[in-house]
Amino acid sequence: MELRDYLRIMRAHWIVIVAATVLGALIGFGWSMMQPKVYTADATGIVSVKATDDSAGSAMIGNQLAQSRVKSYLNLGTWRAVGESAAEELGIDESPEDLVKRVTVTNPIDTVALKVTAEGSSPEEAQKLAEAWLRGMSVEINKVEGGTAEKPANVSLTVGDSAKLPTAPSSPNTKLNTLIGALIGLALGIGYAFIRNTLDRRVRHPRDIERETGVSVIGTLPLEKSLDGERKVIDFSADSEREISHHTIEAMRELRTNLQFIDVDNPPRVIVVTSSVPGDGKSTVAVNLASSLAAAGQWAILIDCDLRRPVVSDIFGVPGDVGLTDILAGRAELQDVAHRPRADMPLAVVPAGRIPPNPSELLGSKRMHEFIQSLSESAIVVLDTPPVLPVTDAAVLAASADGVVVVASAGKTTFDMLNRAVENIQRTKGRVLGIVLNRVPRTGAGSAYYGKEYYGAYERYGSHQEPTGERGSMPEPAPSPTHTAH
Repeated sequence: MELRDYLRIMRAHWIVIVAATVLGALIGFGWSMMQPKVYTADATGIVSVKATDDSAGSAMIGNQLAQSRVKSYLNLGTWRAVGESAAEELGIDESPEDLVKRVTVTNPIDTVALKVTAEGSSPEEAQKLAEAWLRGMSVEINKVEGGTAEKPANVSLTVGDSAKLPTAPSSPNTKLNTLIGALIGLALGIGYAFIRNTLDRRVRHPRDIERETGVSVIGTLPLEKSLDGERKVIDFSADSEREISHHTIEAMRELRTNLQFIDVDNPPRVIVVTSSVPGDGKSTVAVNLASSLAAAGQWAILIDCDLRRPVVSDIFGVPGDVGLTDILAGRAELQDVAHRPRADMPLAVVPAGRIPPNPSELLGSKRMHEFIQSLSESAIVVLDTPPVLPVTDAAVLAASADGVVVVASAGKTTFDMLNRAVENIQRTKGRVLGIVLNRVPRTGAGSAYYGKEYYGAYERYGSHQEPTGERGSMPEPAPSPTHTAH
């Protein structure tokens, strides 16, 4: 995976990541509020040695002696006698062992000072405990050095001024706990995003499809709200008003161009359009692919080969009582069943006709093969077929076609479905031209359509008139167009 893949995953699940981070921060803050407040106060004493005279040498010797002794006095801070002395002075019933747990005695580096740090439930309690503890240590040091109340020892601990009263609790650290909670929530949110992405087998991005299936993505069709739950024919005329956005129109033109350049020396003339399962939009893609080819000046024939649930006749608004099955049965000729949706476009539509009891055998017959091969001599033939996984019709036709276009729906089709569909087609020696990723969001975390930045400024909306078809004879192939479709 590349860096942009990681960013895309986090962007797709940013709500969960943010929510987990905020929740973690709130938990950290709430936990801090529930903990008892602990205040910390310090008190400092100086270890000194009584000089025998006023000479500098005597003072130096005394300082060296104090430095050598101060280290050993650290252990005095844990003596029971010191705890009992502090408890008696403060008038509390707490045991010396419990008091020792609340006190820490340290010696700052290169000093003869002893620093007592005490904890308490209030600033005053912590302050008094630190001072009392230091005074208790002073008494014990005097005893250790052989001194008495009447005659102090030569080495003594001089207690300093009163400890500074703490203004804020030392524990719990609300800011730190809140930050730690937020970081834990962030880590959990990111972990959820990557686990969800790993377990989610639905296709969402062209790079993922190519990596998983090994088949190129030859088109990405953006999510079009006007096509949501409805099949429509896109009007590719430059001067017409449309309900379909320019993003979708340009995406279909890009698909048409990519198909023409798959093999420039021998471009496909018979194209099967299918999907792995129903509902991926393969009929809409087939219809508008044929319409796009016709808009570019190429003769195109769209044949509804879905002999189980035909929809092409309904999309174009043409009669569907006779069609492909009548031709294969010898009851009609192409001129009898073909329809011209628009007289100014080189497009013919052949409905499915009456539904037969044996669709797979009919589509795999020699007569069907000869029929589509004869049509491909003068036009590009687009075959709208049933999905690959439920039935074998598309795989059967793939053997007679120049290639197959597999339509996948972003956020719906899974990689397992797509791989099985490709394998079924290749098993019949069919050629998969590429995959079309349909219903790709143009904005947001799942966006994978790149045409918006180029065509957004030219987007126009208008009314769309459904084409009406007339049954009639097939026109002769038109000469090659001398203009380029825009």
